[in-house]
Amino acid sequence: MPSSALPENGRQVPEKSRIAPRSILLWAAVSLLGAVAWGVLALARGEEISAVWLVVAALGSYAIAYRFYSRWIARRVLRPDDRRATPAERLEDGVDFQPTDRRVLLGHHFAAIAGAGPLVGPVLAAQMGYLPGTLWIVAGVIFAGAVQDMVVLFLSMRRDGKSLGQMAREEIGRVGGAAALVAVFAIMIILLGVLALVVVNALAHSPWGTFSVAMTIPIALFMGFWLHRIRPGRVVETSLIGVALLLLAIVGGSWIQESSLAGAFTLSPTTLVLCLVGYGFVASVLPVWMLLAPRDYLSTFMKIGTIALLAVGVVVAAPVMRAEAVSDFASTGAGPVFAGSLFPFLFITIACGALSGFHALVASGTTPKLIQKESQVRLIGYGAMLMESFVAIMALIAAATLEPGLYYAMNAPAGLLGTTAESASQAVAGLGFTVTPDQLTQAAVAVEEQTLIARSGGAPTLAVGMSEIFSGVFGGAAMKAFWYHFAIMFEALFILTTVDAGTRVGRFMLQDMLGNVWKPIGRVNWKPGIWLCSGLVVAAWGYFLYTGATDPLGGINQLFPLFGIANQLLAAVALTVCTTVLIKSGRLRWAWVTGLPLAWVVAITFTAGWQKVFSDDPKIGFFAQRTKYADGIAAGQVLPPAKTLDDMHTVVTNSTVDGVLIALFLLLVATVIVNATVVCVRAIRTPGALPTTEAPYVESRLDVPEQPGEPLVGARS
Repeated sequence: MPSSALPENGRQVPEKSRIAPRSILLWAAVSLLGAVAWGVLALARGEEISAVWLVVAALGSYAIAYRFYSRWIARRVLRPDDRRATPAERLEDGVDFQPTDRRVLLGHHFAAIAGAGPLVGPVLAAQMGYLPGTLWIVAGVIFAGAVQDMVVLFLSMRRDGKSLGQMAREEIGRVGGAAALVAVFAIMIILLGVLALVVVNALAHSPWGTFSVAMTIPIALFMGFWLHRIRPGRVVETSLIGVALLLLAIVGGSWIQESSLAGAFTLSPTTLVLCLVGYGFVASVLPVWMLLAPRDYLSTFMKIGTIALLAVGVVVAAPVMRAEAVSDFASTGAGPVFAGSLFPFLFITIACGALSGFHALVASGTTPKLIQKESQVRLIGYGAMLMESFVAIMALIAAATLEPGLYYAMNAPAGLLGTTAESASQAVAGLGFTVTPDQLTQAAVAVEEQTLIARSGGAPTLAVGMSEIFSGVFGGAAMKAFWYHFAIMFEALFILTTVDAGTRVGRFMLQDMLGNVWKPIGRVNWKPGIWLCSGLVVAAWGYFLYTGATDPLGGINQLFPLFGIANQLLAAVALTVCTTVLIKSGRLRWAWVTGLPLAWVVAITFTAGWQKVFSDDPKIGFFAQRTKYADGIAAGQVLPPAKTLDDMHTVVTNSTVDGVLIALFLLLVATVIVNATVVCVRAIRTPGALPTTEAPYVESRLDVPEQPGEPLVGARS
């Protein structure tokens, strides 16, 4: 028997296959093409660069990372075993635990993790130039984001689908675990509220978007019953039917907008909030196969299809990068879109697409309860994150191919730009860029908007950028308005899938937390616990969302500035848990795989948090901002964005709350890290591996066709 096929712990390991010459030539070509693209981006000095080079560099890097790095991590570090039953098989209950076809699960997982971050973050970060964002998106996902997602998914799957906070409590200890539980749940409520607010803002008064998004719910229900009751296992057939119905819903939304039915689907922000809260509750309590998984899978076709179409548009139209490679704002930190220097704020602004703590919640939430075989962790955990990273690259391209003058006229604050095209033109000129009042007016007319001035937040800018690229290939200038409103609807659908999946994940987290106090609530199949925890979660983020929708300075708007840092602090907790478990289980030599990303994210989050608390610049520091507005109140002044003295008092309150919360989150995460460090030192000093909470080995009886190229059946670990 060849040495490579010797049994480990009595289990047969497949013999390693040799790499065929044709495969060597293929990967050599991919490497060379990617290297050339990176070389063009690195050596460009002042000349125009086609956006095609960004696409080539990103895709080449993703292909190599998935084929080699993720495969190496799976084989050497995780060692998945397809003969071991997963929680989906062992604990199948038809509600939360359900073996799910890997294609459907990949779609569900991707849709659940891909929210506002990969669309909005890169657009905002374009003020620092396209090169820093591109480097962080590609390198960050390969060595940090996708690694986190895959490892957390694997660890949760080995622990009966436990949530991130509960794994921290069980693996790190009560003190660090309690800090993790509180921090993770509080941060998640903030993230869900922010994501839901983006959806509300996108769908408010938009009959096209509201109709198309609403129709995905009955379509998903039909797909769920078709796949599990009428034609079990017919994934391709179900997909074709679902995609056809989705396209009809999109076309129908355009027709609804121009018909007499438009009024029925033109909803106010408060009405949309109530609809979202109700939908979030229902999606959380229904069996996962019935609504959540098929709806997310369906949404993935829309997401991937649109991004693929955008990539085709970039390749065909070959737009040039109008933004600078590295702007002056990267070093000065005085950008009008957001304040702060490149380090650390670029890495906070671009979260999803490179590294996102929210993903760890999904990877320890719904997905580990649905996965059929352990070897599928690589495709679903690492692969889905690469897909999201490409979304971020395309969003960055859409923003960086706009004329800089238009970009800053859309994203600079209203207090700087004023309310007219003339005042905005003058303000942009003061930033060193040029855009005429007529150009601003024509840009708004082209997409059938009253104005594009001070449309901050990233979503409108992305829609304009997408409409420019799409219209250059499909339909010409006359189609700009269609593509703009299509992009707005696409963004709402893109983000909504994270709200419903996130609510279910929040329910799991709350059940795990309360289960430490009263065991029955911790059982995920106990219906009173399901309903109670689902209701508490939607009530929490729904409250902040409702007050935010009714008060521009209240509710979730108050907590919005915490979004970026809070999200990355979650990543720090996730990577801490991963590193701790690797060391405890005797894999110290591989702990750098998650340890190095952990060191990086701790550096950026704690640096950003320190500046947010202690900076003297009111544009950066929360307490400096509080002092500025308090002084304004004392002087009887009204400073933007406030419009009245009451608003001034609200800003003072918001700044105080944000400053206290970010300091509290930093303290909680520091507690987790210190506690984990103590556990790791003890593990290193103790001969052999420390006990972990991994579930006992159970032989799998589930027969699933082997995934091509994934013969990953290794030793028990």
